Amino acid sequence: MLDWKNRAAGVRDSVDDSVDNVRSYLKGGWLSRLVGGALGLYLLLALVVGWYWSQEPALFPVQQRAQAAAQGAQRQLVNGYTTVETLKQVAGTLLDKPGGYLANDLALPGLWLDNMPSWEYGVLVQVRDLSRALRKDFARSQSQSTEDVDLAKAEPRFNFDNKSWALPASEAEYREGIKSLERYLKRLADPAQPNAQFYSRADNLNNWLGDTATRLGSLSQRLSASVGQVRLNTNLKDPALAEGDEVPVSEGSYETPWLQIDNVFYEARGQAWALSHLLRAIEVDFADVLAKKNATVSVRQIIRELEAAQETLWSPMILNGSGYGLLANHSLVMANYISRANAAIIDLRILLSQG
Repeated sequence: MLDWKNRAAGVRDSVDDSVDNVRSYLKGGWLSRLVGGALGLYLLLALVVGWYWSQEPALFPVQQRAQAAAQGAQRQLVNGYTTVETLKQVAGTLLDKPGGYLANDLALPGLWLDNMPSWEYGVLVQVRDLSRALRKDFARSQSQSTEDVDLAKAEPRFNFDNKSWALPASEAEYREGIKSLERYLKRLADPAQPNAQFYSRADNLNNWLGDTATRLGSLSQRLSASVGQVRLNTNLKDPALAEGDEVPVSEGSYETPWLQIDNVFYEARGQAWALSHLLRAIEVDFADVLAKKNATVSVRQIIRELEAAQETLWSPMILNGSGYGLLANHSLVMANYISRANAAIIDLRILLSQG
């Protein structure tokens, strides 16, 4: 009898343990499903937000924006106002577009994105070049002139590290650069402030275009290297040769790393986007110079090539097919537009340098 009771107690304990195990399993499974569902929902939202943040800003009407800004601030639309206001608008787009400035993000989904930060860097390159030209050439009557105090502050702000996230953040520095441009613009439009000037001369424009041509030439080479090329090394210093000596030739293989192809492509898109706006502003403020040199059409042709590089990309990824292969090579298509724009800039510089 006692043995039977012991067996019954053992069976009851086993059943209780089994029930506890089932309850623990169900409870643990519910928690894991909750955590898994929340994680999946977060990743889905991050994907949608990342897609939205990766949309490139549209082109904006340069002259209308400058006129509206001048009217809103009750200022006179003086010579140079359109160029500086457009530079402000282009720099501000980096900070105020959907998602804001992404190159220094440390959290998701910005941390995952690399195409938009590359686009931002391309825009930033052109902002830096024009801010330097303003400080060095456009706002100075001659080489011995004193530089403008606000432009002297704006240029180093835009040249701050583009990936700094704190102490200070890149956005804070670029915002200060925009404020410095605004102070210069306010003085430029004020007849009582004669120390703020903008000189729209052919030599000033030619100097900035020289920097622009160098940028586009480098971009064209990097884009073309997407398929790999064997080139002559033009970076070596020519040795001193005696008469009759053979000129040494050095060749090298150049190919963009596979993971960097889309980054170079979007950097080119960013530079083309920014430069197309800046050239439209230059066309307004340097209208007389361009007309005297018969160069207005040349500027418009450059803008057309750069805007063609902004056409919608229908492929979900940057394809890297060979030049005459079955698949497209988006980098080579972009290199074509950039090279044509660069060639037109070289022709424009020749026109500006002629009497």
